[in-house]
Amino acid sequence: MQVTQQHGDTQRYATCIQASKRIRWDIDRDVIRSRRFDFSRKFLPDGISKVGELDFLDADERRQLSQIQGRTYANMFGLVERFIGAKILEVSRGHWLGDQTKLEALVRFTDEELKHQELFRRIESMAAEAMPPGYAFLPQPNEVASVVLGKSTWSVLALTCSIELFTQAHYRSSIEPDSNLSELYKDVFLYHWKEESQHAILDELEWRRENANLSAAERDGAVDDLVELVGAVDGLLQLQAGADADYALTVYTRDFTTEQQQRLRAGLLKAYRWQYIVSGVEDPRFAAILGSMITPAQADRIARALAPIVG
Repeated sequence: MQVTQQHGDTQRYATCIQASKRIRWDIDRDVIRSRRFDFSRKFLPDGISKVGELDFLDADERRQLSQIQGRTYANMFGLVERFIGAKILEVSRGHWLGDQTKLEALVRFTDEELKHQELFRRIESMAAEAMPPGYAFLPQPNEVASVVLGKSTWSVLALTCSIELFTQAHYRSSIEPDSNLSELYKDVFLYHWKEESQHAILDELEWRRENANLSAAERDGAVDDLVELVGAVDGLLQLQAGADADYALTVYTRDFTTEQQQRLRAGLLKAYRWQYIVSGVEDPRFAAILGSMITPAQADRIARALAPIVG
Protein backbone atom coordinates (compact mmCIF):
# COMPACT_ATOMS: atom_id res chain seq x y z
CA MET A 1 0.00 0.00 0.00
CA GLN A 2 2.83 2.40 0.92
CA VAL A 3 4.68 1.64 -2.33
CA THR A 4 1.50 2.30 -4.34
CA GLN A 5 1.00 5.65 -2.56
CA GLN A 6 4.60 6.69 -3.20
CA HIS A 7 4.27 5.77 -6.89
CA GLY A 8 1.06 7.78 -7.14
CA ASP A 9 2.76 10.79 -5.56
CA THR A 10 5.71 10.51 -7.95
CA GLN A 11 3.31 10.56 -10.88
CA ARG A 12 1.73 13.78 -9.59
CA TYR A 13 5.16 15.40 -9.31
CA ALA A 14 5.97 14.17 -12.83
CA THR A 15 2.74 15.66 -14.17
CA CYS A 16 3.72 19.03 -12.67
CA ILE A 17 7.10 18.81 -14.41
CA GLN A 18 5.43 18.12 -17.75
CA ALA A 19 3.11 21.09 -17.30
CA SER A 20 6.01 23.31 -16.23
CA LYS A 21 7.89 22.48 -19.42
CA ARG A 22 4.84 22.97 -21.62
CA ILE A 23 3.77 26.39 -20.32
CA ARG A 24 7.21 27.88 -19.59
CA TRP A 25 7.06 31.63 -20.27
CA ASP A 26 9.42 34.60 -20.42
CA ILE A 27 8.72 37.97 -18.79
CA ASP A 28 9.58 40.17 -21.76
CA ARG A 29 8.70 37.86 -24.65
CA ASP A 30 5.36 36.61 -23.36
CA VAL A 31 4.07 38.93 -20.64
CA ILE A 32 5.20 42.53 -21.03
CA ARG A 33 5.84 42.54 -24.79
CA SER A 34 6.98 46.22 -24.78
CA ARG A 35 3.58 47.33 -23.45
CA ARG A 36 2.56 49.79 -20.73
CA PHE A 37 -0.39 49.79 -18.38
CA ASP A 38 -3.66 51.26 -19.63
CA PHE A 39 -4.61 53.66 -16.83
CA SER A 40 -7.98 54.38 -18.44
CA ARG A 41 -9.00 50.91 -17.20
CA LYS A 42 -9.14 49.18 -13.86
CA PHE A 43 -6.39 46.84 -12.70
CA LEU A 44 -8.27 44.66 -10.22
CA PRO A 45 -11.88 43.67 -10.90
CA ASP A 46 -14.59 44.71 -8.44
CA GLY A 47 -14.90 41.12 -7.21
CA ILE A 48 -11.41 41.41 -5.72
CA SER A 49 -11.05 45.12 -4.99
CA LYS A 50 -14.56 45.45 -3.45
CA VAL A 51 -14.63 49.09 -4.60
CA GLY A 52 -18.33 48.74 -5.41
CA GLU A 53 -19.02 48.77 -1.68
CA LEU A 54 -17.65 52.33 -1.45
CA ASP A 55 -20.71 54.02 -2.94
CA PHE A 56 -19.48 57.56 -2.19
CA LEU A 57 -16.71 57.16 -4.81
CA ASP A 58 -17.47 58.04 -8.40
CA ALA A 59 -16.47 55.83 -11.35
CA ASP A 60 -13.07 57.49 -11.87
CA GLU A 61 -12.25 57.26 -8.17
CA ARG A 62 -13.14 53.56 -8.12
CA ARG A 63 -10.90 53.01 -11.13
CA GLN A 64 -8.02 54.81 -9.41
CA LEU A 65 -8.54 52.81 -6.24
CA SER A 66 -8.50 49.57 -8.23
CA GLN A 67 -5.13 50.63 -9.65
CA ILE A 68 -3.73 51.43 -6.21
CA GLN A 69 -4.97 48.08 -4.93
CA GLY A 70 -3.62 46.38 -8.05
CA ARG A 71 -0.17 47.81 -7.38
CA THR A 72 -0.28 46.51 -3.82
CA TYR A 73 -1.66 43.16 -5.04
CA ALA A 74 1.41 42.68 -7.25
CA ASN A 75 3.77 43.81 -4.47
CA MET A 76 2.13 41.47 -1.99
CA PHE A 77 2.72 38.50 -4.27
CA GLY A 78 6.32 39.54 -4.71
CA LEU A 79 6.62 39.60 -0.92
CA VAL A 80 5.08 36.19 -0.20
CA GLU A 81 7.07 34.53 -2.96
CA ARG A 82 10.24 35.50 -1.12
CA PHE A 83 9.47 33.10 1.73
CA ILE A 84 7.67 30.56 -0.46
CA GLY A 85 10.70 30.08 -2.69
CA ALA A 86 13.01 29.76 0.30
CA LYS A 87 10.77 27.20 2.03
CA ILE A 88 10.35 25.06 -1.09
CA LEU A 89 14.12 25.08 -1.60
CA GLU A 90 14.47 23.98 2.02
CA VAL A 91 11.96 21.12 1.86
CA SER A 92 13.51 19.89 -1.39
CA ARG A 93 16.36 18.65 0.82
CA GLY A 94 14.14 15.70 1.72
CA HIS A 95 14.47 14.48 -1.88
CA TRP A 96 18.15 15.27 -2.55
CA LEU A 97 19.26 11.66 -2.20
CA GLY A 98 15.87 10.15 -2.93
CA ASP A 99 13.22 10.53 -5.63
CA GLN A 100 14.80 12.74 -8.29
CA THR A 101 11.46 13.36 -10.01
CA LYS A 102 10.18 15.01 -6.86
CA LEU A 103 13.41 16.97 -6.53
CA GLU A 104 13.15 18.26 -10.11
CA ALA A 105 9.55 19.35 -9.57
CA LEU A 106 10.51 21.39 -6.50
CA VAL A 107 13.59 22.89 -8.15
CA ARG A 108 11.39 24.03 -11.04
CA PHE A 109 8.90 25.43 -8.51
CA THR A 110 11.68 27.47 -6.86
CA ASP A 111 12.99 28.72 -10.21
CA GLU A 112 9.51 29.86 -11.20
CA GLU A 113 9.02 31.68 -7.89
CA LEU A 114 12.27 33.57 -8.47
CA LYS A 115 10.99 34.55 -11.91
CA HIS A 116 7.69 35.71 -10.40
CA GLN A 117 9.55 37.92 -7.94
CA GLU A 118 11.39 39.54 -10.85
CA LEU A 119 8.10 40.01 -12.71
CA PHE A 120 6.50 41.80 -9.77
CA ARG A 121 9.56 44.02 -9.29
CA ARG A 122 9.18 45.02 -12.93
CA ILE A 123 5.48 45.71 -12.44
CA GLU A 124 6.19 47.96 -9.45
CA SER A 125 8.81 49.87 -11.44
CA MET A 126 6.39 50.39 -14.33
CA ALA A 127 3.58 51.49 -12.01
CA ALA A 128 5.90 53.92 -10.21
CA GLU A 129 6.82 55.59 -13.49
CA ALA A 130 3.20 56.35 -14.38
CA MET A 131 1.31 56.82 -11.10
CA PRO A 132 1.47 59.96 -8.93
CA PRO A 133 4.31 60.02 -6.36
CA GLY A 134 3.63 59.14 -2.75
CA TYR A 135 2.77 55.43 -2.92
CA ALA A 136 4.61 53.24 -0.39
CA PHE A 137 4.62 49.48 0.04
CA LEU A 138 5.54 49.22 3.70
CA PRO A 139 6.17 45.51 4.45
CA GLN A 140 9.81 44.55 3.90
CA PRO A 141 10.08 41.18 2.09
CA ASN A 142 13.25 39.94 3.80
CA GLU A 143 12.03 40.92 7.27
CA VAL A 144 8.66 39.25 6.68
CA ALA A 145 10.33 36.14 5.26
CA SER A 146 12.61 35.87 8.30
CA VAL A 147 9.61 35.90 10.63
CA VAL A 148 7.61 33.41 8.54
CA LEU A 149 10.52 31.00 8.08
CA GLY A 150 11.05 30.99 11.83
CA LYS A 151 7.79 29.08 12.21
CA SER A 152 7.25 25.33 11.76
CA THR A 153 7.42 23.92 8.24
CA TRP A 154 3.87 22.57 8.58
CA SER A 155 2.46 26.03 9.28
CA VAL A 156 4.47 27.71 6.48
CA LEU A 157 3.31 25.09 3.97
CA ALA A 158 -0.28 25.56 5.17
CA LEU A 159 -0.02 29.32 4.61
CA THR A 160 1.65 28.75 1.24
CA CYS A 161 -1.03 26.32 0.09
CA SER A 162 -3.73 28.83 1.00
CA ILE A 163 -1.98 31.56 -1.00
CA GLU A 164 -1.46 29.39 -4.07
CA LEU A 165 -5.12 28.32 -4.03
CA PHE A 166 -6.63 31.79 -3.66
CA THR A 167 -4.35 32.99 -6.46
CA GLN A 168 -6.04 30.52 -8.78
CA ALA A 169 -9.53 31.31 -7.50
CA HIS A 170 -9.04 35.06 -7.93
CA TYR A 171 -7.88 34.66 -11.51
CA ARG A 172 -10.53 32.18 -12.62
CA SER A 173 -13.52 33.80 -10.95
CA SER A 174 -12.74 37.51 -11.32
CA ILE A 175 -9.72 38.50 -13.39
CA GLU A 176 -10.10 36.20 -16.40
CA PRO A 177 -13.78 36.96 -17.17
CA ASP A 178 -13.44 40.77 -16.82
CA SER A 179 -12.87 42.38 -20.23
CA ASN A 180 -12.57 45.90 -18.78
CA LEU A 181 -9.17 45.52 -17.12
CA SER A 182 -5.82 46.84 -18.34
CA GLU A 183 -4.71 44.16 -20.80
CA LEU A 184 -1.13 44.12 -19.53
CA TYR A 185 -2.21 43.85 -15.90
CA LYS A 186 -4.58 41.03 -16.80
CA ASP A 187 -1.83 39.17 -18.68
CA VAL A 188 0.52 39.42 -15.68
CA PHE A 189 -1.90 37.32 -13.68
CA LEU A 190 -2.74 35.01 -16.56
CA TYR A 191 0.86 33.89 -16.80
CA HIS A 192 1.29 33.90 -13.03
CA TRP A 193 -1.78 31.66 -12.70
CA LYS A 194 -0.45 29.18 -15.28
CA GLU A 195 2.53 28.29 -13.11
CA GLU A 196 0.79 28.67 -9.75
CA SER A 197 -1.63 25.93 -10.80
CA GLN A 198 1.26 23.43 -10.56
CA HIS A 199 2.61 25.00 -7.40
CA ALA A 200 -0.65 24.42 -5.54
CA ILE A 201 -0.42 20.69 -6.27
CA LEU A 202 3.15 20.53 -5.03
CA ASP A 203 2.27 22.56 -1.92
CA GLU A 204 -0.36 20.03 -0.98
CA LEU A 205 1.96 17.06 -1.57
CA GLU A 206 4.76 18.53 0.52
CA TRP A 207 2.37 19.69 3.24
CA ARG A 208 0.92 16.17 3.50
CA ARG A 209 4.43 14.69 3.56
CA GLU A 210 5.39 17.00 6.41
CA ASN A 211 2.14 16.26 8.25
CA ALA A 212 2.79 12.51 8.10
CA ASN A 213 6.10 12.99 9.92
CA LEU A 214 4.69 14.95 12.88
CA SER A 215 3.63 13.67 16.26
CA ALA A 216 0.30 14.82 17.67
CA ALA A 217 2.08 17.27 19.98
CA GLU A 218 4.18 18.69 17.14
CA ARG A 219 1.10 19.17 14.99
CA ASP A 220 -0.66 20.95 17.83
CA GLY A 221 2.25 23.35 18.11
CA ALA A 222 2.19 23.82 14.34
CA VAL A 223 -1.47 24.83 14.53
CA ASP A 224 -0.46 27.53 17.03
CA ASP A 225 2.19 28.67 14.55
CA LEU A 226 -0.40 28.90 11.78
CA VAL A 227 -2.65 31.04 13.99
CA GLU A 228 0.31 33.34 14.71
CA LEU A 229 1.16 33.58 11.01
CA VAL A 230 -2.39 34.57 10.12
CA GLY A 231 -2.25 37.24 12.83
CA ALA A 232 1.05 38.51 11.45
CA VAL A 233 -0.39 38.69 7.93
CA ASP A 234 -3.35 40.65 9.27
CA GLY A 235 -0.96 43.09 10.91
CA LEU A 236 0.71 43.70 7.54
CA LEU A 237 -2.66 44.21 5.89
CA GLN A 238 -3.68 46.80 8.48
CA LEU A 239 -0.42 48.63 7.88
CA GLN A 240 -0.73 48.61 4.08
CA ALA A 241 -4.44 49.39 4.00
CA GLY A 242 -3.72 52.54 5.99
CA ALA A 243 -0.87 53.53 3.68
CA ASP A 244 -2.98 52.94 0.57
CA ALA A 245 -5.87 54.95 1.99
CA ASP A 246 -3.49 57.85 2.72
CA TYR A 247 -2.15 57.66 -0.83
CA ALA A 248 -5.62 57.53 -2.39
CA LEU A 249 -6.67 60.63 -0.49
CA THR A 250 -3.69 62.53 -1.93
CA VAL A 251 -4.48 61.31 -5.47
CA TYR A 252 -8.15 62.23 -5.43
CA THR A 253 -8.96 65.75 -6.58
CA ARG A 254 -11.72 66.46 -4.06
CA ASP A 255 -12.07 66.49 -0.30
CA PHE A 256 -13.89 63.79 1.65
CA THR A 257 -15.72 64.03 4.93
CA THR A 258 -14.26 62.42 8.02
CA GLU A 259 -16.89 59.68 7.77
CA GLN A 260 -16.01 58.98 4.13
CA GLN A 261 -12.32 58.80 4.96
CA GLN A 262 -13.07 56.31 7.71
CA ARG A 263 -15.18 54.25 5.32
CA LEU A 264 -12.36 54.27 2.78
CA ARG A 265 -9.89 52.97 5.37
CA ALA A 266 -12.30 50.33 6.64
CA GLY A 267 -13.20 49.31 3.08
CA LEU A 268 -9.58 48.82 2.09
CA LEU A 269 -8.83 46.74 5.17
CA LYS A 270 -11.93 44.62 4.57
CA ALA A 271 -10.91 44.09 0.93
CA TYR A 272 -7.33 43.18 1.84
CA ARG A 273 -8.43 40.77 4.54
CA TRP A 274 -10.69 39.06 2.01
CA GLN A 275 -8.01 39.01 -0.67
CA TYR A 276 -5.15 37.59 1.38
CA ILE A 277 -6.76 35.64 4.23
CA VAL A 278 -10.48 34.96 3.96
CA SER A 279 -10.60 33.83 0.33
CA GLY A 280 -7.79 31.39 1.10
CA VAL A 281 -9.07 29.80 4.29
CA GLU A 282 -12.56 29.54 2.82
CA ASP A 283 -11.33 27.85 -0.36
CA PRO A 284 -13.03 24.41 -0.40
CA ARG A 285 -9.84 22.57 -1.37
CA PHE A 286 -7.80 24.23 1.35
CA ALA A 287 -10.52 23.59 3.93
CA ALA A 288 -10.63 19.91 2.95
CA ILE A 289 -6.85 19.45 3.18
CA LEU A 290 -6.58 21.25 6.51
CA GLY A 291 -9.63 19.47 7.88
CA SER A 292 -8.10 16.08 7.11
CA MET A 293 -5.08 16.89 9.27
CA ILE A 294 -6.43 18.52 12.42
CA THR A 295 -8.72 17.69 15.32
CA PRO A 296 -12.06 19.41 15.99
CA ALA A 297 -10.47 21.27 18.91
CA GLN A 298 -7.68 22.55 16.69
CA ALA A 299 -10.20 23.56 14.03
CA ASP A 300 -12.11 25.50 16.66
CA ARG A 301 -8.91 27.26 17.73
CA ILE A 302 -8.26 28.36 14.17
CA ALA A 303 -11.87 29.48 13.69
CA ARG A 304 -11.80 31.62 16.84
CA ALA A 305 -8.59 33.29 15.68
CA LEU A 306 -10.11 34.01 12.28
CA ALA A 307 -13.44 35.32 13.58
CA PRO A 308 -12.38 38.99 13.98
CA ILE A 309 -10.80 38.93 10.51
CA VAL A 310 -13.69 37.22 8.73
CA GLY A 311 -15.90 39.66 10.56
